[in-house]
Amino acid sequence: MSYEMIALMMFSSLMLLLFTGQRVFAAIGFVAVVASIMLWGVGGVDIAFTSAIKLMKWYPLLTLPMFIFMGYILSESRIAEDLYKMFHVWFGGLSGGLAIGTIGLMVLISAMNGLSVAGMAIGATIALPELLRRGYDKRMVSGVIQAGSSLGILVPPSVVLVLYAMIARQPVGQLWLAGLIPGLMMALMFVVYIVIRCKLNPALGPALSPEERNVPRREKWLLLGAGLLPVLIFFTMMLPFVKGWTSLVESSAIGALAALLAAFLKGRLSWKVFETAVRQTLGISCMFMWIILAALCFGAVFDGLGAGKAIEALFIGQLELSPWQVLILMQLSYLVLGTFLDDTAMLVIVAPLYVPLVGALGFDLIWYGVLYTITCQIAYMTPPFGYNLFLMRAMAPPEITIRDIYASVWPFVGVMVLALIIIMTFPQIALWLPNYVYGD
Repeated sequence: MSYEMIALMMFSSLMLLLFTGQRVFAAIGFVAVVASIMLWGVGGVDIAFTSAIKLMKWYPLLTLPMFIFMGYILSESRIAEDLYKMFHVWFGGLSGGLAIGTIGLMVLISAMNGLSVAGMAIGATIALPELLRRGYDKRMVSGVIQAGSSLGILVPPSVVLVLYAMIARQPVGQLWLAGLIPGLMMALMFVVYIVIRCKLNPALGPALSPEERNVPRREKWLLLGAGLLPVLIFFTMMLPFVKGWTSLVESSAIGALAALLAAFLKGRLSWKVFETAVRQTLGISCMFMWIILAALCFGAVFDGLGAGKAIEALFIGQLELSPWQVLILMQLSYLVLGTFLDDTAMLVIVAPLYVPLVGALGFDLIWYGVLYTITCQIAYMTPPFGYNLFLMRAMAPPEITIRDIYASVWPFVGVMVLALIIIMTFPQIALWLPNYVYGD
């Protein structure tokens, strides 16, 4: 049997297992280990063992539980609620102001946690009821929360970029810095869209009444201070890293300790908050470690098969496609996969093929990590089976139907596609900051 046929059988078996509802890491790891044993006999077991040792020795992986713990401490201690109160008071007087504040909330939640599901949960439980009660259009607010929560996998400390870094063998710090400016740019584009829509049709996002905006000046400044506390924690964590005073792992520890201190000083660090944060951190960290381990095994088998070289020969040699045509086809395939897989599953399945090919085509792998992440964001929100669509349906009140959710995302998908095109056209948007910090 040819190596190409073996690779095809591995992909087919993997997709079949995923469609049966098996856990992502279990399906990927099972296919990888069985294929390695069938190809190389008992010695194939060494692939899984070597991958596990490589994972345990990967020092930057320590950032993963630190940042997840930081996010859950800030969330469970209700500091995220303070953020929304601040946006409510300071932006409520604008048409669409609370929707703009929700985007700001999502950016800061992303900087706390690095997971899109965290932003979705907080947006759906804190922002969504308030926006609906204030008369905001249900389709507008549904789109705002889904689009804003998708920033969690792009704005540092993105957990997805940690996974990409391990598979692509790229520095996590450079990937996080590469995602910062595109993430903020996309958030700004969302805000511009909201402002324009609400300017054309103020009924979509009515401003708060003068009575509601009549908050004493002292209280407004107190809310501003409380709301900006997560921003202070983020800069306390990132500034030493950007300046070169600390390593990435040390900065993540600073962030976790700063979040604990903030919750303690506000009198919200109870045993229940701490226990919940630790349990959630342990669960998510273990899940991602299993996924990374499975991905390393799967990638090692593909390296042994030479599948990457075969794909490169197909696209460049036989089909005679240009590098940019190949890159665009890759992005389109992610959009298709994203209709029924989450971001980690997509990356694990295709990264062993795509990442070596991207490097062979002469593209920057840091830049491509940002492109991959933005494409995942788009795929998350694309009907009929976008990941965020079903999360929103599970968390939204009954008056927001699945039809409303589907209709709400298209304007934001358009904005994200535009952002993707801009970053593909001007790679320095993503590469300037990591090049500046690391002196390349």
